[in-house]
Amino acid sequence: MTTVLLCLVGALLVWPAGGRGRPRRLVPAAGRRLDAAGLLTGRAGLLLPALGAAVAGLVLSTPVVAGLAAGCAAVAGRAVQQRARAAAIERGTRALVEALGVLVAELRAGRPLVDATATAVDGCPDPRIAGELGPVLRLGEPPPGAGATLVRIAAAVRLSARTGCSLAGVAAAMEDDLRARLRAEEELRSAVAGPRASATVLAGLPVLGLLMGSGVGADPWRVLTTTGPGTVLLVLGVALELAGVTWTGRLVRRAVTA
Repeated sequence: MTTVLLCLVGALLVWPAGGRGRPRRLVPAAGRRLDAAGLLTGRAGLLLPALGAAVAGLVLSTPVVAGLAAGCAAVAGRAVQQRARAAAIERGTRALVEALGVLVAELRAGRPLVDATATAVDGCPDPRIAGELGPVLRLGEPPPGAGATLVRIAAAVRLSARTGCSLAGVAAAMEDDLRARLRAEEELRSAVAGPRASATVLAGLPVLGLLMGSGVGADPWRVLTTTGPGTVLLVLGVALELAGVTWTGRLVRRAVTA
């Protein structure tokens, strides 16, 4: 049983985070770099909590509990990483919107593109976005792995340089589009806040049941960890709990990123 649990945890740790069907974000390259600047990212963000939970489970209880604790910690670590990555991408998008707003204002005021670019880059609150936006505006070439918005900005810069058309109008249209998308994502997050809270409450009910059973003297934890049928029920219950939490989180993410 313990070997099977450890194999399941190992499979969870090496399971790919991305998917082919997942929609592309507005500034994915910036989001990845922001995520890479965190304390625990990638496999380390899953492995370290899982190891810590496994050690605590071995010290306080049985190897089966240690394996289950490691799996729960890995799932929790993945959820934290996904939220941190989404927050980093949103911050990068907001920074790009502000930089485009400054660029549009400078161009419409009659300043040359070089000076407007320098002002927009200096006023960008995110240095990573500023580092990507500067070469795009100056050279008209997006960096490797750039998002769709930076590619569109680079194409607009090249078109303006070749034909002499106004870059301010195109940049203003992209700024409005990004603002509309941010507002739509905020509305979707507000709409799924209720289901997300309900899922959190439901996920905590088994723990509440254990506490209530201990309060009346039934000692359910001893039954679950020291008897054969109890161990089977514990493994099955935790597996169903993790499956429900993972599926609910995936549904919420699909609704927000649709």
